[in-house]
Amino acid sequence: MIFAVVRNLQKCYKSITVSESVRKFSTEFAENDLKVTEGCVERLQVICDKDEFLRLSVESGGCSGFQYKFELDKTISKDDCIFEKKGIKIVVDTTSLNYVKGSTIDYEQQLIRAAFKLIGNPKAQDGCSCGASFSIKVD
Repeated sequence: MIFAVVRNLQKCYKSITVSESVRKFSTEFAENDLKVTEGCVERLQVICDKDEFLRLSVESGGCSGFQYKFELDKTISKDDCIFEKKGIKIVVDTTSLNYVKGSTIDYEQQLIRAAFKLIGNPKAQDGCSCGASFSIKVD
């Protein structure tokens, strides 16, 4: 009986320390691979509540095969990479980060629309004219 309790405590301790180390690694990983413009930071400071952040994900679809998706979110998963700058958070899952490494997130406001966008994606070969979708470079 005592051994079972000790074993359960060890499992709980391992799961707590593993998830914290994954999150720390993910934060460092995202800081090296994703840039954010001042315009993006300023807009997120205005629109996000205290515990909200911008989630960037890559999905199949769009004109060119893949598309960027930006949304406000409050839930962080185990496979998320967290980027923080000036009090705002941007979260990207590890799979999506592989498609956007080296890119910059910007906020663009024009007469006809205002939106977050990804610029300078070194993994993208072609894209549509609005910049919302792209195809992957194949080496």
